[in-house]
Amino acid sequence: MKMQLAEIAKALNSSVNMGEDKVITSVVFDSRKATPNSLFIPLAGVRDGHDFVSNAMANGAEATLWKKGHEGKPTDVPVIEVEDPLTALQSLAKYYLGKVNPTVVGITGSNGKTTTKDMVAAVLAKRFNVHKTQANFNNEIGVPVTILEMKPSTEILVLEMGMDRPGQLRHLSELVRPDVCVITMIGEAHIEFFGTRDKIADAKMEITDFLKEDGKFIYNGDEPLLEERAAKIKQDKSTFGFREEDTVFATTFRSYMHHATFEVNDSEQQFKIPMIGKHNVSNALAAISVGRHFGENDEQIAQALANFTPTANRMQWKKGDVGEAIMDDVYNSNPTAVKAVTTSFGQVMVKDGGRRIAVLGDMLELGDESAELHASLANALDPAIINELYLYGPEMKNLYDALVDKYPAANLHYYPQDEMNHMIDDLKNDIKPDDIVMLKGSHGMHLEKVLDRLM
Repeated sequence: MKMQLAEIAKALNSSVNMGEDKVITSVVFDSRKATPNSLFIPLAGVRDGHDFVSNAMANGAEATLWKKGHEGKPTDVPVIEVEDPLTALQSLAKYYLGKVNPTVVGITGSNGKTTTKDMVAAVLAKRFNVHKTQANFNNEIGVPVTILEMKPSTEILVLEMGMDRPGQLRHLSELVRPDVCVITMIGEAHIEFFGTRDKIADAKMEITDFLKEDGKFIYNGDEPLLEERAAKIKQDKSTFGFREEDTVFATTFRSYMHHATFEVNDSEQQFKIPMIGKHNVSNALAAISVGRHFGENDEQIAQALANFTPTANRMQWKKGDVGEAIMDDVYNSNPTAVKAVTTSFGQVMVKDGGRRIAVLGDMLELGDESAELHASLANALDPAIINELYLYGPEMKNLYDALVDKYPAANLHYYPQDEMNHMIDDLKNDIKPDDIVMLKGSHGMHLEKVLDRLM
């Protein structure tokens, strides 16, 4: 972005007390990240953002928003008064989005939205100026900040859009009014707040509430919950997946240690992605569908998918300190994701004498069904394939109990949440150079600390 304070104030139906000609090139809501030419947004959180205005200004911010009626308004710096800073941030993003007017691709799903976003952006960047969500900055704060970060030359804006409550995606859809909507899949993520997968599907479909009349809806055709809801969408639709009924479906699939290859039903092009697993092939099928919608040919799409860079901590291989290969997938976790990743990990070949060792941390936000859902992972675990299991956290005790008759006692290990160091020490003593190790758990379990110690 690049706007004078006077234009920003006008866009927010307000005024600025001084410095109308100052140019703003970024917005920040963390005072520590304030830079010259930035506008500080004092959001309400654990601490009131207004308490950090002076810090933001000291770090280089040019101006700040200020909630009307909030005491202590500074008089020596440029201030734009608004009814609510968060609402103002969203309003400013909507104004700037209309000013730049890119084509908007909105992506959501219980799993795979970040990887799909990265794949779609890589595919479209072959011919277009593309701006995408960084990391998984996908909520009511992250989406408007992402919009305001795009350059005026942006032609396509690729937005990851998340939700953890009903109505959230509808609000984001109204803010961005997407030209293309993508739903990767429906799983159990956030089931604590929704109760059933049906309600999760309803909430995910909110992304289409403000899909433009001439827009496109691309979704996972292998998910019955999406299929029945998509029937109500009047806009153009296409599906991806592994069924012959899908518009684009994979006809072959091979997973290796560092990549996967596949072909699709209506092309002679072979595709390769620098990730493993059938679920990541599904994400790539979504990206192929989006790329084709924008006129990319399969050769261009294949080149982009083969070379795209996934966001960190998503099924990336690292090397441990005794030479073992470690699959790092510690950003988030839910039953669907764990089963998919475990299946992919189980297909990776190991050297003679090597073992597959999985470290699984609690899956958070599963609500009343948490115990049952953790125990249900037992169906996806086979000691002949995943040879050694390290289970961490109070909810993983349910999986441990479900596996005691399935796994030899010497190959099944459980650790309460306050025993991470004990688990790491046991792992370091156990792992051999020819082993491969998988780390999977919700971000709140901090398995990245395990990764750091193993490396």
